Amino acid sequence: MPFDTMEIRFSLQKLLIGLILVIVPLSVVGLYLTSEADTALEQTIGSHFRSIAQTEGTATSQFINDRVLDVAVLARNPAMVDAITAAQRSRQGLDDAAITARVEKIESTWETPQPGPLVKAVLSSPTSQFLRHHREAEPRILKILVADETGATVAATDKPLHYVQPNEVQWQAVYGGGRGGIYVSEIRYDDQTKANYLQIGMPVREEGTGRFIGAVSALVDASSLLSRFQREEIGQTTRIMLVRDDGTVISAPNMDPSLRLKSDEYATVHDVLGTPQGRQAGYVVASMREGNRLVGFADTGLKKAYPNLGWLILVSQDEREALAPLRGLGHFALLMVVLALLMLTLLTVYFFLHRRQGFEDIEVQAAEEPPKIGGAAAA
Repeated sequence: MPFDTMEIRFSLQKLLIGLILVIVPLSVVGLYLTSEADTALEQTIGSHFRSIAQTEGTATSQFINDRVLDVAVLARNPAMVDAITAAQRSRQGLDDAAITARVEKIESTWETPQPGPLVKAVLSSPTSQFLRHHREAEPRILKILVADETGATVAATDKPLHYVQPNEVQWQAVYGGGRGGIYVSEIRYDDQTKANYLQIGMPVREEGTGRFIGAVSALVDASSLLSRFQREEIGQTTRIMLVRDDGTVISAPNMDPSLRLKSDEYATVHDVLGTPQGRQAGYVVASMREGNRLVGFADTGLKKAYPNLGWLILVSQDEREALAPLRGLGHFALLMVVLALLMLTLLTVYFFLHRRQGFEDIEVQAAEEPPKIGGAAAA
């Protein structure tokens, strides 16, 4: 027995209602979920960038603190105290005027091309030889100078530019009015060694009394620190930067302190740093000329101890690249909503035209039918 053909028929009106109740809500829900996922991904990447910035900030702080500790250990070495004590003994019996006259005389001959007997004596002293051996053992040390409480040089690895140091900013910070203090300079460039360096000054105190009797100043190579930020970019638009608190880039891919370039992201980060919410979030979307960038940031925390080191770490990436995995899905979801609305529009137009055509056919058919005759009905 042949099977009867089974047919399922739906009216066009019911089909249209079904599409409205199913396709449009699903497309809108898909678009909403994609948008939420986009926001969640932005938060995840922002938190990741913040973690990278915090890690680099910790490493930077550790580098500076280790170098300061190295100079502090050197300042406590008995050889430094012995050299300063020997210089003090050579001035015994002289009043302040005589000491000043003696220092000025030495300073006047110190800068001459030919080294005098005093220069040779300072550079060949046991303490200076010890300092050179220490530099050989610690390659990051470029130069070391030891001065007494008057600022006069008593030992050095190399001949300093001046015999007396009191007029220098570094000496004033280390001397601290006789109290003594730690000084760390900004990153500078040394033409002689062709290296970026930090100048670290540390007071030398008398054993037992703690009285300030002199200072140790060291030039420390900072190239290994800067190289952390000059490595190749992570991704096409990602960069990690060491930035001063005025926005000047200290180190970044293809950048160094000598360029004195300003970070485009810093202005937005600076505004966010002034709010508790911004500091807690640790990232921000910065609007820039070439588009938005996702920026994670962290303070190195060095400025409190070393006023010259108000440094920040910035990790940034173009927002389109960062969110590319979900942006494609978002565009697809939006396209589906547009297509669904387009289909419904076409179906609505078709339904309207079909219904109007049906009404016109009924009207034409009614007009063509002949009128009924009353006599025929009677018969």
